[in-house]
Amino acid sequence: MTGRDKEKRRATRLIHPTDYASGDFSSLAVPTYRGSTTVFPSMSAVDRPTEDQYRYGIYGTPTARELALRIAAIEGADQTILAPSGLAAVSLALLAFCKSGGHLLVPASAYGPTRELADGLLKDLGIETEIYDPMAGSEIANLIREDTQLIWCESPGSITMEFQDVAAICAAAKARKVPVAIDNTYGAGVLFDAFAAGVDVSVQALTKYQGGHSDLLMGSVSTQGEDASRRVKRAADQLGMSVSPDDCSLVLRGLKTFDLRLRHLGESARTVADWLATQDAVSAVLHPAHRDCPGHDLWKRDWSGSASLFSIIFGRWNRDQVVRFVEALELFKIGYSWGGANSLVMTYHGLRRPTPETGPLLVRLNVGLEDPQDLIDDLEQAMAKAATR
Repeated sequence: MTGRDKEKRRATRLIHPTDYASGDFSSLAVPTYRGSTTVFPSMSAVDRPTEDQYRYGIYGTPTARELALRIAAIEGADQTILAPSGLAAVSLALLAFCKSGGHLLVPASAYGPTRELADGLLKDLGIETEIYDPMAGSEIANLIREDTQLIWCESPGSITMEFQDVAAICAAAKARKVPVAIDNTYGAGVLFDAFAAGVDVSVQALTKYQGGHSDLLMGSVSTQGEDASRRVKRAADQLGMSVSPDDCSLVLRGLKTFDLRLRHLGESARTVADWLATQDAVSAVLHPAHRDCPGHDLWKRDWSGSASLFSIIFGRWNRDQVVRFVEALELFKIGYSWGGANSLVMTYHGLRRPTPETGPLLVRLNVGLEDPQDLIDDLEQAMAKAATR
C-alpha cells in the first residue's frame, strides 16, 4: 500500500481496494459475471466500439454470451439471442418480423400465450393473424399473401402434439420470400434440425430441457442468415431483452447433463406411453411413436427421437372422471411446463382440439426422472379410482 493509498478514507477504500485476488484460476465451471455497468479503458474505446465489445450489462456479460454461443452451436445457428423466458423469446421473434399492416400465419396448435399475443398486442399494433391447420404442409402456399410477413410453426403442438411438415412449409415460404420461425422447444434444438428443414428462426424455452430442474425461466432465439440475425439482434437491443447471469450459469450447468437427461426422459416417456396404449380407457395416445399422433410419419422422417411430453385421450370417460383421474395421481403433480425432474399432469376444460368432444377428455403428461414403473403404478391406481362413474 502506497502512502497515497493510506490517505484514502474508508468509504473510498471500500470501493477502490488496493489489493486484488489473483486472476490466475482455472475451473471446469463457467464464471458467473454479474454487472450492469461496463468500464472502458479510454474514450476511444467508447467512441469506436468493436462488435464483440461489452458495453453495458443489458447487452450481455461473458456468462450470457458463453451460453448464447453454446446454444447456437447446438442448433447450428449463426446467432443466438437470449430472452428472460420462453414467451419473451416468442415475443422477440414475432416483433422482429411483424409490423403494422402485415399478415402473420400461426398454426391452430400453437402455445396458448402465443395465440394470446397474436390476438392482443400484435392486433393492437395493426398486425393481422390468420390461424392455419398445423397439418397444412405445402398447402400453406394457398394462404400466403403479398403482405405476409412471417409464418409461425410449432412442431409438435404442445398439447395435441401435431408434428408439422416444416420442410414443405419452408419450401412454400421461400418461393414467396417469406421468413419462417418455429417454436422448437419440444425438439430442444437437437431432436429436430430446424435449420436443415429451412427455417430462418428457431425459438426455444430453455426453461425446459436445458435448464432441466424447474428453477429458472429463459428463452432463446436462434437465427440463420444475415437478414434474420440482424432483425432479431436489433429488436432485442431496442426492447431491452436481458437475462440474469445467475440463471445463465444454471443453464450452462444443465447443459452438461442435457444429452443424458433428454435421452433418458424420452425412453421413460415411451415406456409409459406404450403401457397406456394397452389400457381400455385410453382411446388415443398422442405420442410421436404411436400412429394416433398426428404427423407420426413426419416424425419418423424428420426427427431423431422423442422427448418427455405426450397426451392421452380418455374417449370413453366423461369430464368428471378425467378430473378424478388427474387429482388421484400422486407422483404426477398438477402443473404446467415440462422437461424437469418431476412428472407433471394437466387437463384442459375448454380445449376444442383435436375435436370439441374429445378436448376436455385429453390429459397431457410430462414424464420426469422417476422410475417409469412407479409412474405406471401411479397411473394405474388413479385410473382405477376414476373408472367408476
